[in-house]
This record gives sequence, structure tokens and C-alpha cells, in this order.
Amino acid sequence: MSNTADIALRLDNVSRRYGDLVIIENVNLELKRGETVALLGPSGSGKSSLLHIAGLLEAPSAGEVWIDNIATSSLSDAERTRIRRDTLGFVYQFHHLLPEFTAIDNVALPRMISGESKSKALKEARRLLTSLGLGERVTHQPGQLSGGEQQRTAIARALANHPSVLLADEPTGNLDPKTSDVVFDSLLEIVRQEGLSALIATHDRRLAERMDRTLVIRDQKLLLAA
Repeated sequence: MSNTADIALRLDNVSRRYGDLVIIENVNLELKRGETVALLGPSGSGKSSLLHIAGLLEAPSAGEVWIDNIATSSLSDAERTRIRRDTLGFVYQFHHLLPEFTAIDNVALPRMISGESKSKALKEARRLLTSLGLGERVTHQPGQLSGGEQQRTAIARALANHPSVLLADEPTGNLDPKTSDVVFDSLLEIVRQEGLSALIATHDRRLAERMDRTLVIRDQKLLLAA
């Protein structure tokens, strides 16, 4: 096992069951600081459930989730919410942007909810959007942005509170191949630029090969890809 100080996220013997239905079983995973890891598997293999457990959105049936060396199973709801807000960033297949707000407002909102002033939140939102190539689109509403631009805005929003771990569930799965490549390049570039750890679920081996290593879910187990 690695030095715990080097581990941003760890799952110890995590299982998830719904009655007699086993989704994942005895999964062990370590995500090092600054590491990008692909979580590969077909639809229905348990990738989303694993990410939900890692992101404290869903409790495991057994096992423990450690985030920044904190065991989370015994935490209160308020403490788990704080970790989700301050330590974890989430990107989904669909952007879920607020349609009535501009791109910069969508990205600034998490920081404002955390108590930062509007001016500072907007400044950081502009920096993130510019880093993702959207400097000229910050005042556009989601309906005025392309699919790729919407997803890059969602990535910026996920990074707004400077998380240490980014969890992404098929972040380019709703995009055409060309746009998917552009968005995925932007995602990996900003993750490495910001020094984040990232666990990214995908069914696309071509994208997985561009990350530091790949894990595969097969028969409810997590395997190291060859």
C-alpha cells in the first residue's frame, strides 16, 4: 500500500448491493495526488455506482471510503456535505448548467455559496473559463453555447472550489467524437495544470489510454488494465 499522505482517495473493500443484486463487490482503489485514472467498463457495469460512493453521494453496503485520509462512514451528514463541497468536484455526462445564468455566473455560484464575495468568485470563474478556452463566451447563457462549450463550462464549475479530487462520469459521452476529443483534451490539461487527482469513468478505451493508468470493472470487481 502507498504512503497514505500521497493518497487523495481510497476505497477499502467497498461493496454495493440492492437486495440480492450485487453492483460492485470488495473493490479496493487508491487514487494518488496528481494522478489521472480511467475507470473503464460498459454501461451497467457499476462505474456510476462506484463514482457515487467515492463522491459520498451514495453509501456503500460494506467497506470504507477515505478522502484526504479521513474515514467517511462515521461522519455526520453536515461533514459529508462539507467534504463534497470543498474537496470533491463532479462532472457528469450532461452539463446540468442553470439555463437562466451566464457561463461565468454558473461557475461563480459554488464559490458564492461557500461564502466568497461575488467579485472574487467572478474573477476566479473568469480565470477557469479562460483556461478552458471560453474567455470570449463568459457572458453567454448555456443555450447560446455549443455542446462542447457547455461541457467545458461544467468542468470549470466543478473546479470552482479548488477540489483536490475530480470525479467525472462519462464527461464526453454526450458529444460527437471530434468535440469529445476537444473537451477531453481541455479536461486533462486543466486537471494537470491545477494539480488535481481525477477518476474518470468512460467506456472509450482510446480516451482511457491518455490517462496515467486504467482500471476496469468486470464481474463486479475492479481490475488493473493490462
